[in-house]
Amino acid sequence: MSQFMDSIRNTSTPRGTAALWWLGQMGLLIKLGETILCVDYYASGSPDRLFPPPVPAEEISGVQLFLGTHNHLDHIDHASWGIWGQTCPEAGFIFPALHQSEILADGIPADRCHGLSDGRCFRFGDITIHAIAAAHEFLDPDPATGLYPCLQYIIEGNGVRLYHAGDTVRYEGMLPKLQAFGTFDAALLPINGRDGARYRRNGIGNMTFQEAADLAGSLSLRAVLPGHWDLFADNPGDPEAFADYLDAKYPGRTTCLRPARLDLIRIPL
Repeated sequence: MSQFMDSIRNTSTPRGTAALWWLGQMGLLIKLGETILCVDYYASGSPDRLFPPPVPAEEISGVQLFLGTHNHLDHIDHASWGIWGQTCPEAGFIFPALHQSEILADGIPADRCHGLSDGRCFRFGDITIHAIAAAHEFLDPDPATGLYPCLQYIIEGNGVRLYHAGDTVRYEGMLPKLQAFGTFDAALLPINGRDGARYRRNGIGNMTFQEAADLAGSLSLRAVLPGHWDLFADNPGDPEAFADYLDAKYPGRTTCLRPARLDLIRIPL
């Protein structure tokens, strides 16, 4: 049994608090009350990685909800989801409904699959997960169903509100959707940006660090963690530049978090 997962289970999160552990890239473990959520964790090994998975897939246990924002390997890791379907037999799996067939192919039973799209939500106990569309780099709704392939999640529970942006650029109408939720206690935003070289090799992009900082500065947001900058050498980002720009343009507006992987982040700070 993983000592790290034991430490998560033993971490106290009274009402009005949350505990977060960044797993690199856009991976996040969240504890709200007695519920543990795992979002966008890429737990498989690969020679393209700059660091090995911080926690091997086989050591993840006791998680009640697994969330994936879109069907890219570093966000929905199908090999690991197949493992977690077995090692966390009571867990639910949340993902864009457009990709239901791929999740079923991972061996996840249909009654544990919870597909979402823009404007939909899923409730588990006192936790509600709201989905809004993400543009990675485009919104690209399915013409037959209107379902969106990429999502962002607002996670509410235990008296805390968190925002996981998945992979997205800003698009018209996105900011009002987010502002309608009020104050966020913490957010994880991608900062790796986009350019022609990456696009030509099918490296679909995200917000630049300036765009991510402007989004953070436009929200009522207590703390922000920059993500999607550390995993692949050919798709980097600059968290120091993000933090500096955020501080210069929006001084005192929000706290920029720079934890090491697996460090405990207590919310509120």
